[in-house]
Amino acid sequence: MDVVNATLNLTINGSTANVNGTNPAVDDPQGLAIAYFSLFIMAIIPIYVGAQKSVSRLRDQKKNGGDSVETLSNNDAFMFPLYASAALFGLYLFFKIFSKQYINMLLSTYFFFLGVLALTNTLNPYIDKYVPDLFQNVSYHIKISKGNKENSNSNEESDKSSEVKEESLFEYSYRKKEFIGLAIAAAVGLWYMVTKHWIANNLFGLAFSVSAVELMHLNKVVTGCILLGGLFIYDIFWVFGTNVMVTVAKSFEAPIKLVFPRDMVITGFSSTNFAMLGLGDIVIPGIFIALLLRFDHSQKKGNQTYFLAGYAAYILGLMTTMVVMHVFKHAQPALLYLVPACLGIPILLSVVLGDRVKLFDYEDKPSSKKED
Repeated sequence: MDVVNATLNLTINGSTANVNGTNPAVDDPQGLAIAYFSLFIMAIIPIYVGAQKSVSRLRDQKKNGGDSVETLSNNDAFMFPLYASAALFGLYLFFKIFSKQYINMLLSTYFFFLGVLALTNTLNPYIDKYVPDLFQNVSYHIKISKGNKENSNSNEESDKSSEVKEESLFEYSYRKKEFIGLAIAAAVGLWYMVTKHWIANNLFGLAFSVSAVELMHLNKVVTGCILLGGLFIYDIFWVFGTNVMVTVAKSFEAPIKLVFPRDMVITGFSSTNFAMLGLGDIVIPGIFIALLLRFDHSQKKGNQTYFLAGYAAYILGLMTTMVVMHVFKHAQPALLYLVPACLGIPILLSVVLGDRVKLFDYEDKPSSKKED
């Protein structure tokens, strides 16, 4: 979970990241249309996949009586834009004072490990489902604990005392088959580290987005409104009010944005002229849309009314962002269009259907009690 939190914090800082070319001097209409369509598809897929996985994760936690799904409180949601602003401005100062080369070298190493973990987590369910057991799929368990068991010369009573004092710090279970996903993810990581190729960047970016939408849970609609409302103001200020967001996004060589060549028809896969979309513009609306899907499942009506409404609202908001950016030829704060759509349409629908109280009262924190 800490991995996803760290990734999400940096992702928000890169949410400039609205569809914005790095070199607008070359504008091939056909290539630009392909770039926008590709970014659009890459944005909506992680939200759908991550939302479905968030439902499965919550169901598993409730079934097992667990309590490990991390949720944001109202205070966390309120403070998040402030922390993100401080981090964003700090990165801006770093890029202004220090050499981009060394900063990006450190960031590349950091995101190599995060990317490998995120991509492995994304690939493993599909490998487990579709790859046959070609060898004995033995399970392994790694556990790191803190305690004083090393006092082996102590008497039996002190041994029991030491066992009581033991504290589990880290536990992880894995099977042989999961090494396939790890090997693929590590290969992609090395490819990214050596070449910084945009395809490797996007594979990591998609994995980050799916993992964040799956693991970062908004517990209540009110919390989502606070978070999205705060980041709505954050995005507008840092894009329209200053050049900080755009500067950091263009200087930051890390997979915190999805990119696609604007002139692929002319230059092919070796293009260096990209349209981009920040992961924050996927993850932030995505975790709210995932909450709507969990609400739909809690109603046990066999439909996904609010999820589909939120998903359609995101598609509408993203299309609006792209159209406005293309018309005005200027980087756009995507949350300016995504937040009103993703909040307004589902809430308006709840008023029309008479579910407003149910929607705002819903809380999906795991409970050990069996559901009715």
